[in-house]
Amino acid sequence: MSANKITSRRRIQYRIRKKVNGTTSRPRLSVFRSNKEIYCQVIDDLNGHTLAAASSRDKGIDPKLNKTQRAQEVGRRLAEKALANNITTVVFDRGGYLYHGRVKALADGAREKGLIF
Repeated sequence: MSANKITSRRRIQYRIRKKVNGTTSRPRLSVFRSNKEIYCQVIDDLNGHTLAAASSRDKGIDPKLNKTQRAQEVGRRLAEKALANNITTVVFDRGGYLYHGRVKALADGAREKGLIF
């Protein structure tokens, strides 16, 4: 990635982070997308704790699925873990990425299992 791309994404992240804050009652669902994998976690920003996390590298996620299908499965797994911890409502932090493709698939998978954004 070029320096311009990295700095512009950082600027977008800071702009999003000003508006989106995770509390104990409504934590932040943060997404990180690399070229091959996708990672997400539910974060309580007030206490600085990760409450639930999932990634496409977890056991049980079929590596034969395409990246979008794996992202949707990661969203489902995160929602199951969050609901097990009595977390029903979250604030979505797309991490500077467009709400499109794998990021959208992850959000749809989490909503499908009952997580409310």
